[in-house]
Amino acid sequence: MARLSLLLLLALSVAAIGLVTSQHKARKLFAELEREQARAQALDVEWGQLQLEQSTWAMHSRVAKLATERLRMRQADAKRTVVVGADAPEAGR
Repeated sequence: MARLSLLLLLALSVAAIGLVTSQHKARKLFAELEREQARAQALDVEWGQLQLEQSTWAMHSRVAKLATERLRMRQADAKRTVVVGADAPEAGR
């Protein structure tokens, strides 16, 4: 009977240690999951801010102003503009 009690005590100890270990791993993984979810949310916020910034930088009025001021570009005269259709023959053939 003593051997059986000792064997059961050993099995119970192994099961208890296994339970504690698995709970510790689960808590550790859950904490890591929460950190990664917070990081993902921060990246989503940053993505939204970058999209807003990109739309601001690419606004037509801003591009036109920079082209005029920095690059000294101007609208082409109507006399110098040639509109070529898709069905027009290629030059040089």
